[in-house]
Amino acid sequence: MDARIDGVRHTPRYLMTDPAEVKALVRAHPWATFVSATSRGLVASHYPVLLEEDDDSIVILSHFGRPDDELHELGRHEILVIVQGPHDYVSASWYDPGDIVSTWNHVTAHLYGTPQLLSDEENYAVLSRLTDHFEDGRPGGRHLSDDEAGTRRIAKGTVGLRMVVDRFDARAKLSQNKAPHVRDHITTQLEPTNPDLAAAMRDAGGRVAEPPH
Repeated sequence: MDARIDGVRHTPRYLMTDPAEVKALVRAHPWATFVSATSRGLVASHYPVLLEEDDDSIVILSHFGRPDDELHELGRHEILVIVQGPHDYVSASWYDPGDIVSTWNHVTAHLYGTPQLLSDEENYAVLSRLTDHFEDGRPGGRHLSDDEAGTRRIAKGTVGLRMVVDRFDARAKLSQNKAPHVRDHITTQLEPTNPDLAAAMRDAGGRVAEPPH
């Protein structure tokens, strides 16, 4: 089942409603912020995430270092996972004369779900996949299998998780409210210092998203 889309009442032109777009954002920006409302208050941690690619839903895999799993009361309640794509300040000096309100363009996804804790064996498999994902193709890349006995001991200090995303609120705020020539100028200004954001603006192409029905 696809994740439900949140936030449909606000700034509909900026909404990302296609789960495929959210998956692409996670692939490109796998460093995520995990936020939990625990019995002791809010807790936040930061860990890399991967997608479970063979699932039609949005499913993320990750791990927590101990004792973060206990601080988050992991697996006992819904959590929020924030994925931040390209972003930057947009100066009003790039607008037409008389338009004086600057802003911040960004691509962001808020993912909600209750994580399932993994067994030690499942956790080690996720850690191996995570390492392989970032090490493959690097000269002299290292892999957990290079020292399985040693890395299995280290892995005991972590707790793996799998989270099916029940709902998401994702936005690509990319100056869709501006005239095409203004968007083009903003993109040109961003290109030298933030090519990823400039590319996202070009991909958006000024498309105005309609609220889902």
